[in-house]
Amino acid sequence: MIDNHGRKIHYARISITDRCNLRCKYCMPEEGVTKKECGEILRVEEFVSIAKVLIELGIDKIRLTGGEPLVRKGLLDLTEQIGRLPGLKDFSLTTNGILLPLYAQRLKETGIRRINISMDTLDSEKYREITRGGVLGQVFMGLETALDLGFDQVKLNTVLIKGFNENEIRDFVMMTMDRPIDVRFIELMPFEGQQEFALGKYISGLEVLKCCPELVSEKSDDPSAPAKYYRIPGAKGRVGLIEPMSHLFCDQCNRIRITADGSALPCLHSRREFDLKPVLSDSSALQAAIVEAISAKPMTHRLCEGEFMERDMGKIGG
Repeated sequence: MIDNHGRKIHYARISITDRCNLRCKYCMPEEGVTKKECGEILRVEEFVSIAKVLIELGIDKIRLTGGEPLVRKGLLDLTEQIGRLPGLKDFSLTTNGILLPLYAQRLKETGIRRINISMDTLDSEKYREITRGGVLGQVFMGLETALDLGFDQVKLNTVLIKGFNENEIRDFVMMTMDRPIDVRFIELMPFEGQQEFALGKYISGLEVLKCCPELVSEKSDDPSAPAKYYRIPGAKGRVGLIEPMSHLFCDQCNRIRITADGSALPCLHSRREFDLKPVLSDSSALQAAIVEAISAKPMTHRLCEGEFMERDMGKIGG
C-alpha cells in the first residue's frame, strides 16, 4: 500500500489488550486507566480477521503490543493463527518482559521471531519507582530467557528521562559489548494524560553520542526503521536512537496501528481514528476502512506544536 505522501505502508502494530501488569509513569496515570469492558476489546478471531486483510493489502510485518500483550487471554492461540498466515514475513512482540519466562518458548514455536523488551533503568529501586511496583529482576529473567531461546532479534527499549536515567546511558550501551542485544534509546514523547510527568524531563538522543563518543554510525538494514544505529567497534550488539522530537522520521513512516478496541490509527499522535468494528464481518468493507485510514496518514506529527494524542500511550499500544 502507498499512502497519499508516497510512503509504502507494510508494517502494522496491533494492540491486543489495554491491560498491563505495570503502571509506568510516562504511560498512564497513577490510578491506572479505565479499562474497557471485555465486549469492547476485540476477540482473537477478530484480530486474526484484521491481520488477514492487512496482509492482503500488502502488510508483511506485524508487531503485537498492549498494554502488556502477555496478560492477554488467548495470546498463544492468537500468535499461532497469525503466525501461520501466508505472506507474513516478520512477526514480533513488545513486552515489559516480566512474563517472558512463562511464555517465550511457546511464542517462538507459534511464529514470534523478534522480541522488544521495555527497560528504562538498571537500578531495582528506580525501576520499582518508574513502574509503580515492578520487579527488575523479573525483567532480567525475561531477557535471559529470550536470549537463551535464540530469537532472531532481542531489543531493549529505553525511554530517556532527565533526572532519572541519563546517568545510566553508558551502562546500557555497555550491555551491547558481549551480547547480541540492540539497546534503543527513545526520546520522551508527551501524551495528553502524562504532560505533567514529561514536563522538563526531555533529553535529546544526541546525549547518548556525547556520553559514548566511541559509538560509530552503522548503515541501516531498513531505511524505514525509526532508529539510527551505532556500534562500539567489536561489540556484538548495537545502539539505536529513536528521536521523534529532535529528528523527525515521519517521511519514512511505514506503519499503521490497530487498537485493542478495534480502531485504526493513521499516526501514533493523530487524533483521527477509524472504527473497524462495524465492518469486521465483511472483508471487503474492512479492507476499504483500512485503506481509508492509511489515506488519512498525515505527513508529520505535530508534537512540537503541542498537539497530543488524546489516548494514553497504554491505550494505543507501544
